[in-house]
Amino acid sequence: MEASEDKTQRSVQSVEVGGRLLLALAGSLSPMSLKDLAARAQLPASRAHPYLVSYARLGLVQQEEASGRYALGPAALQLGLTALHQCDPVRVAEPIAAALAAKTGQAVALAVWGNFGATVIRMIDARQPLHVSMRAGTIMALFSTATGRAFVGAMRRERVLAATQASALGDPAPTGSTTPSELDAHMASAQQELAQHGCTRAVGRPIPGVNAFSAPIIDHDGEPVLVMTLLGHQDHVPAGWGSPMAAALKRAAGEVSRGLGARPLVECETYQNPNTI
Repeated sequence: MEASEDKTQRSVQSVEVGGRLLLALAGSLSPMSLKDLAARAQLPASRAHPYLVSYARLGLVQQEEASGRYALGPAALQLGLTALHQCDPVRVAEPIAAALAAKTGQAVALAVWGNFGATVIRMIDARQPLHVSMRAGTIMALFSTATGRAFVGAMRRERVLAATQASALGDPAPTGSTTPSELDAHMASAQQELAQHGCTRAVGRPIPGVNAFSAPIIDHDGEPVLVMTLLGHQDHVPAGWGSPMAAALKRAAGEVSRGLGARPLVECETYQNPNTI
């Protein structure tokens, strides 16, 4: 068995090579021929085949009798289900959010979808003092903040509607009375923003002089489980969609989504809402 060693730890090269075949299968929505699978893994077919035989014996891969194509097997399914069971979105997101705040020097927040909508659960302060009232437990307005709009653009309509109805009964950050047509307009606007730019933004609102960008974090089912928001003074966080701060946020949110098993909404700079496909 081939082995390699770097400055930090030893690795088994043959495991890494074979793993490329499993990753190639994981990235395909349908079974693959040996030729296509080997090409995707950047291996000669003659070298890929022995790996597939071994993986089939372990149940990680299975081969269709009729077509000869390969797909992930029952053992791979069990591994995936166990990984999902062990995966906590907040645990995955927190170190990445902290790294984003350290790299940019700006404030970074994580929000979940609570009974009243977007609720901040973690706030990492900016390197320079930023006078905002955004703290853990803050409920963000759905339609006038970047955080709220990121959820609205990625969330199923019935969940957004439930939050607007709850807010009318006592939300600390109320959205006010929202008619069905108004709700649809807000959702369409946020969806378009995510589709075109991969994030939402708030320019000088609700706090004058403070800009914010927000990106949804998606799980393996295509559901938004968190929203990551980067915010700072307009002198440090330019409002343009091409802002380096917006790009850094999208990369960080994409990294968390990949860690939760999302298929690549996150490989590109735009977001496609699976709930509207």
